[in-house]
Amino acid sequence: MEAEKVDEIIDRHPAKQEVLIQLLLDMQNEFNWIPKQAILRINERLQIPLSQIYRVASFYKAMSLTPRGKHIVNVCLGTACHVRGGPRIMDKVEESLKIKAGKTTQDMKFTLERVNCLGCCALGPVIVVDKDYYGNVTTAKVKEILESYD
Repeated sequence: MEAEKVDEIIDRHPAKQEVLIQLLLDMQNEFNWIPKQAILRINERLQIPLSQIYRVASFYKAMSLTPRGKHIVNVCLGTACHVRGGPRIMDKVEESLKIKAGKTTQDMKFTLERVNCLGCCALGPVIVVDKDYYGNVTTAKVKEILESYD
């Protein structure tokens, strides 16, 4: 992590506590997670208590305090997707990536997450990779979907 980059992100915002969520989101977007060093620098520069920074960073699903892969894979296991084979899709993704839900591949290419609903129930089962939605997914399509990401 580049300390200069952290300072650059902090400098884009007014030095006020009210910018904390956006500041953390910008850190997340830059590093794909929020490193401890970034949190310490925010604390030092903006005088926001560490407990408050950690509370916000751990509350929002869009933020991660652990390194995440280049690509985020979400497999829907909501009711509609579940009855249409979502658990089989999750099993196939876990098998293909050789990780369980909530984990990141060793090469830092993929992070796999389980979600309860993506709001597109008629397309179930659904996988989302980054911002790309794949509907009516079958176990046969899983490998092809994952291999399309570098």
